[in-house]
Amino acid sequence: MGVVRSALGYFGLNGGEHVRRADPVERGAGTARGARTAPDGPGIGARLVLRGEVSGEGDFHVLGKFEGEINVTGKVFVAEGAQVDANINAAAIQIGGIVRGNLSASTRVEILPSGVLTGTLKTGSFSAADGASVKGEIWVERAGLARPVELRSGT
Repeated sequence: MGVVRSALGYFGLNGGEHVRRADPVERGAGTARGARTAPDGPGIGARLVLRGEVSGEGDFHVLGKFEGEINVTGKVFVAEGAQVDANINAAAIQIGGIVRGNLSASTRVEILPSGVLTGTLKTGSFSAADGASVKGEIWVERAGLARPVELRSGT
């Protein structure tokens, strides 16, 4: 029963008891090559794998592996070394790891130098740092206008 309570607490589903924060080792995963660390908050730790659906208000951080659906009102942060096979719908998305899926962000998507994105993306603003890899279709929507931007592998 303690394991279930701990897992529920980690995801903030235990009725107000202590929510587990990622320890410094997990938060710092992947920082050796200069990636930013994830802020404290709900998410998947560096040594965890989760399959399913995450939805709700607020931010969500992935430092491990996630497969499924992510629908949040805040920001999704995928840390360097993390792997995500999911459709993501959020206000903003920042990718430092590997993401495969369809993404929708109402404000902004940022691909960090260590980031890899394969899939379709719709957003209001997009940036990819030098070294980032993007393969797929990108739609930047501004004031009711949508225009596709096709990128080739390695750009």
